[in-house]
Amino acid sequence: MKILITGGAGFIGSHVVRLFVNKYPEYQIYNLDVLTYAGNLENLKDIENEDNYHFLKADINDANKINSLFSEYKFDKVIHLAAESHVDRSITDPLAFVKTNVIGTMNLLNAAKKYWPKGFDKNLFYHISTDEVYGTLGETGLFTETTSYDPNSPYSASKASSDHFVRAYGETYDLPYIITNCSNNYGPNQFPEKLIPLFINNIIENKKLPVYGDGKYTRDWLYVIDHAIAIDLAFHQGENKSTYNIGGFNEWQNIDLVKLLCKIMDEKLGRYRGESEKLITYIKDRPGHDKRYAIDASKIKKELGWKPTVTFEEGLEKTIDWYLENELWLNNITSGDYQYYYKDQYQ
Repeated sequence: MKILITGGAGFIGSHVVRLFVNKYPEYQIYNLDVLTYAGNLENLKDIENEDNYHFLKADINDANKINSLFSEYKFDKVIHLAAESHVDRSITDPLAFVKTNVIGTMNLLNAAKKYWPKGFDKNLFYHISTDEVYGTLGETGLFTETTSYDPNSPYSASKASSDHFVRAYGETYDLPYIITNCSNNYGPNQFPEKLIPLFINNIIENKKLPVYGDGKYTRDWLYVIDHAIAIDLAFHQGENKSTYNIGGFNEWQNIDLVKLLCKIMDEKLGRYRGESEKLITYIKDRPGHDKRYAIDASKIKKELGWKPTVTFEEGLEKTIDWYLENELWLNNITSGDYQYYYKDQYQ
C-alpha cells in the first residue's frame, strides 16, 4: 500500500508518519510537505533512513505538481494533514488560509478523482479537521458529529469549507473519505506559537506569559500520540463516508492550565512555588474568540474502541520533560536554524 501523508513534517503529521512507518513496514509512506515555518524534518530524524519512508518536498497549492506526483507514485490512499492552523495568523492573513486549506485540499481531491480508478475500491481520502468548525459552546453541551457548522475565525471557516468539499466529492463522485475533527493537540515537537510550547519556552527564558482576556476560555486537550493512534484506527477500521470526533475527554480553562503548567515547571526547574505564575500577563482579547470547545468522542470509542491513554496531567508532564530534554530542538526552532535541515540533508 502506498500512502501519501500531507503535512507530515508538521506537529501532528510527524507523529502520524512515525507511527505508520514503524508499525507498518509493508506500507510505503510518502511524506509530502512544503516545509513552511511549521514544517520541520528534524521531527523525523529517527525514521528518515527507513526503507519504507520517502520525503517529497511539494506544495499542495501547486495543482500541476500534485497531479504529477499522483501519476508517478500511484498513491493508494491519502491522509491529509497539511494546513495552516494558527488562529492568530488567520486573522492577520486570511487569504493564506483559503489558499492552503481550501484550494490545496481541492487540488488533492481533484488528483485523487483523476488518478484513482472508477469505483475507488482500494482508495481512501482521509481528511483531518478541527473542532473549531463547530463554533463555540456555552457552559454546557458537547460537539457531536452532527453538530451544525458555525465557524467564527478565518481559520475555522477555511477548515469548514475543506470539510464540505471532501463530503461533496464523496456524494458527487463517490470518492471514499473519512473526516475526523479533533480537539486541541499538545505534546512533543509542537511549534512554539501554540499555547503550551510557547509558555514552556517563555517560562524557561523568564518571559511574560500572555493570556487572552480573563483566561476563562475552555478547551478540550488531546495528547498528540493518542491522536495519532486514533487516526490509525479510523484509517484502518473507520466506515466509509463517516465522520469521527476525537477528543481528550479533558476540559480545562486556559488560566487553570497555565497555572498547572507553571507549577510543574517550577518543580522541574528547581524554582520556588509560584515563581512562574508571576510571569502571567493578561492581554487584550483576540477578535472572534470562541468561549468553549468540548468534544463528544463517544462514537469513536464505541465503534473503534479508542480512548485516551494518558490523563492531561500525565501528558503535560511528558510534554514538559520532552522540551526540557530537547533544548537543542527548541533552540533550533526559536532561532530558525531548523530551516537549514532540509538543505543539509537533501541538497
